[in-house]
Amino acid sequence: MFVIVGGAFAIGAREYTIGTGARMGPGYFPLLLGILLTVLGLLVMIKGLRKSQDGAGDKLGKVAWKPLVFVISANLLFGVLLGGLPIIGLPSFGLIVAIYALTIVAGMAGEHFSLKGSLILSTILAVASYVAFVKLLNLQFQVWPAFITG
Repeated sequence: MFVIVGGAFAIGAREYTIGTGARMGPGYFPLLLGILLTVLGLLVMIKGLRKSQDGAGDKLGKVAWKPLVFVISANLLFGVLLGGLPIIGLPSFGLIVAIYALTIVAGMAGEHFSLKGSLILSTILAVASYVAFVKLLNLQFQVWPAFITG
């Protein structure tokens, strides 16, 4: 995965001006990051493919489907709720609703789900995200659902 993502970033960075170390262009950092990620991925892959000296490697276990499905679903739900789906007429529900949905659905991936714990974490994340992105960074995106803000 590191090799593929790093390679994609390095290839994509070529579309921008790279520049030099003294005068870096917009493609300089993504190119270096992509190369480093690719090298790291190759090192991890080589280490993983080498046989251990004692021959006592662990066998692969079964796939943990429940966490996999819930975490991926939570991220997809976050994207849909934050951005909406204009193709089918689904409006954006805003940052706050998207964070609550993300946290609750992702929390269901664990062995012990606590709605109270998820709501507390959601509130902390929502407040922190609002302060960081909207107030401090002045990013312009919908915070609340359209039917609340009018």
